[in-house]
Amino acid sequence: MLQVPFIRDNKETVINGLAKRHFDAKALVEEVISIDEERRALQTKLDNTLAESNAISKEIGNLYKSGKAAEANQLKEKTSILKEASKTLSEDLSTTETKLENLLYQLPNVPHESVPSGKSEAENEEIFAEGSIPKLFDAAQPHWELAKKYDIIDFELGNKISGAGFPVYKGKGARLQRALIAYFLDKNTAAGYTEYQLPHLVNEASCYGTGQLPDKEGQMYHDSIDDLYLIPTAEVPGTNVFRDVLLNESELPIGITGYTPCFRREAGSYGADVRGLNRLHQFDKVEIIRVEHPDNSYKAFNGMIEHVKDILRELKLPFRILKLCGGDTGFPAAMTYDFEVFSTAQDRWLEISSVSNFETYQANRLKLRFKNADGKNELAHTLNGSSLALPRVLAGILENYQTEKGIEVPEALIPYTGFPIIN
Repeated sequence: MLQVPFIRDNKETVINGLAKRHFDAKALVEEVISIDEERRALQTKLDNTLAESNAISKEIGNLYKSGKAAEANQLKEKTSILKEASKTLSEDLSTTETKLENLLYQLPNVPHESVPSGKSEAENEEIFAEGSIPKLFDAAQPHWELAKKYDIIDFELGNKISGAGFPVYKGKGARLQRALIAYFLDKNTAAGYTEYQLPHLVNEASCYGTGQLPDKEGQMYHDSIDDLYLIPTAEVPGTNVFRDVLLNESELPIGITGYTPCFRREAGSYGADVRGLNRLHQFDKVEIIRVEHPDNSYKAFNGMIEHVKDILRELKLPFRILKLCGGDTGFPAAMTYDFEVFSTAQDRWLEISSVSNFETYQANRLKLRFKNADGKNELAHTLNGSSLALPRVLAGILENYQTEKGIEVPEALIPYTGFPIIN
């Protein structure tokens, strides 16, 4: 979340920055500043009351040592009053701090100054494109038809077992899915990321730590008995590895990667947008996460972009990169670039990766700090990116690599699949 001193000292910057998201923050920012003034006043009163109580306690001890018990007993009554006052002040302070924290949870991150203003994905900026869109033969099909033709993904079986949005991968389809996971992890570890196997359920504190709560509460599967959430992305458990951690500056940067299934309740539109693998409630994804020094985070951000580019180049898929406008940038992100692959049979672009820099927003929630060169504790920057989300990558491969003889496997994946074609 945003830091209160930053809001207090840069009120107009915050209000104007959040206006890029078409988020009217004026009333909320004013309330944050007002509640913070109340909090600081209570803290001062509590500190003064405790200081006075401690001073009197010390004086009582000295009076007893000097044999002045009667005077000491009189002062004891005053300490009782001060202790009761400090208890009340402490309770009031705790209530005010909770109220302030709940207000801060409602404020999204301020977009980076270079993020364009815009209301929706229609106003995102294409900043890069690479690869030739293949010309398919006349009988080419979308991936959901190919899945049925070659018996590699069964959507109806998944619907019977669970419901819509839970496909069953079979035979060479399952093998290709596993190959992609292994390939992505190998590419990430070769780039210096440490592989983690992470929990698939997380507690409420973890969801608040990365900003999924309270913003996306309705989009997450929740087990009310144990109060655990199925993860919407490995970003949640992966970034929470560093919750309540104080690092040494020499430990930065840190990069981790992990594969997890992801679960999202989000409702989609009807029609082609949700056909096949386009939008699922359960899907596989490999994530990369970085903890960086604030001075280096945008250099690291650019490095993550180049890393994802290299993977897509090896897969020989046509792709483009979009710089998200304020209205389409996720709640906790300061800047996000989306990668999309072209689905030739559907004649449309499919998002397959988001790479984001959260600056100090998540770190402030997580209490993720490092001791800087001056010996002071400083909030780190966190970043994450899909490297990659599998369903739409798989859809892109099935459609772009289809031939009249079958679906060819990208050369980079053949060592992982053990076969060159699905036929």
